[in-house]
Amino acid sequence: MRFGHIEVFVTDPLKAKEFYEHVLGFEITEIQNEKYVWLKFGNNEFLLRPGKNLLQTDQYKDSNTGFVLYTDNLEETKMELLSRRLVFKGTDGSETCLTFTDPDGNWFQLVNPKYS
Repeated sequence: MRFGHIEVFVTDPLKAKEFYEHVLGFEITEIQNEKYVWLKFGNNEFLLRPGKNLLQTDQYKDSNTGFVLYTDNLEETKMELLSRRLVFKGTDGSETCLTFTDPDGNWFQLVNPKYS
């Protein structure tokens, strides 16, 4: 067994693709039936599909799932994402574990794996 792709449930995939493409830098590989958005990030495939995130939490640690993104230069990546209008929502207990959400409330963490 192996992972195929990761599905992220969002209210409007066509609207959400703007965040994933222009803020996070994911590559759009296909828009299927004007409803499903296929993305690639590194070697990972994602599918934005219609749905609801019923567990809206105020903190990363209270969510059901978190996507952890690695960077070799945390400060540089942080500044780049801020310039793309990303709003960080704090940390996961350490200044080297920055947290944020997509517009639908799905949680992300940005870390340099050498220091997290």
